[in-house]
Amino acid sequence: MAAPRVEVDLVAVDHNARTLVGRLAARGIGVTGVTKATLGWPPLARTLVDAGVRGLADSRPANLERLAAAGVESHRTLLRSPTPDEASRVVLAADASCNTEAVVVRALSGAAVAAGRVHGVVLMVELGDLREGLMPDDVEEAALLVRSLPGLHLRGIGTNLACQSGVTPDATNMAVLSGLADAVEVATGSSLEVVSGGGSSTLGWALGEAAVGRIDDLRLGEAILLGREPLQRRALEGLRTDAFVLVGVVIEAKVKPSAPWGAIGETAFGPARPALDRGLRRRAIVALGHQDTDPDGLVAPPGMTVLGASSDHLVIDPGDEVLAVGDEVAFGLGYGALVRALTSPFVACVPTAVATPA
Repeated sequence: MAAPRVEVDLVAVDHNARTLVGRLAARGIGVTGVTKATLGWPPLARTLVDAGVRGLADSRPANLERLAAAGVESHRTLLRSPTPDEASRVVLAADASCNTEAVVVRALSGAAVAAGRVHGVVLMVELGDLREGLMPDDVEEAALLVRSLPGLHLRGIGTNLACQSGVTPDATNMAVLSGLADAVEVATGSSLEVVSGGGSSTLGWALGEAAVGRIDDLRLGEAILLGREPLQRRALEGLRTDAFVLVGVVIEAKVKPSAPWGAIGETAFGPARPALDRGLRRRAIVALGHQDTDPDGLVAPPGMTVLGASSDHLVIDPGDEVLAVGDEVAFGLGYGALVRALTSPFVACVPTAVATPA
């Protein structure tokens, strides 16, 4: 089988998705499955739909187009605001999009009218993380603008936390979002279909004991794919953390000194890492690098250690394992390493187990 490759256990993904859909349903919250880490890979998208997500979401129009071309039947939301010149493409690829700027909303309106479609708008609200979002005092005005424009439907409001600045979702900021949902409905005279409380980082609050207020949707990617929450990267109870592995091939296996010699400058990717002199050690190179993944996000097999990487070479200490050229090494993946691997043109994506629809 070709390598490097990411092997995907879709049975594990199905288990995680069904588990989270069920737990959140008990709290009155639906799940929007996020496909951006996998480039809108149709087999994974179908797994999420079969597991009961209310819709699919992605940050790139091309990925949503891929889902549509593959015949994946689901409501599709564009997570990242489109640029104005993407409006015509977006109204065809997505049923709704997340927005914060009047100029983009107006462009979407014109594109939707021209295409004979109605496009949903989810207004994103800034609640402290300082990524995207309208300031709370500006939300009602933006909602009234959307309501006034032809070809648009005010689908809801949402927020993003713990992505840019690590601000934690909690009772305070979720209460602000709930209050804004009420205020928008009063101002516009219409009900909101979606009040989205964020992503996987919101799970701790959403599955806690406090009332969830108006929050009725979470956009989940990492928690479903890796079985972990992003705030502390802890495994979530009852979820599988082994759905994805990155497999690379050994292209050199030798015994070498464990510390470099000669004058030391910067490496291809910044300052050199300090190296402990442990004498002669087995040392292997795997055909992986920064062009394939985030080496710092790889989890080496037990007993092995990732020592460093360049564009195309991953240097490991195999410990007591005797590796030979041609051997394969399978690494666990953090979210950053997963995203980089599955968006690299050099890494194949291969299902190893396929879930059977219920």
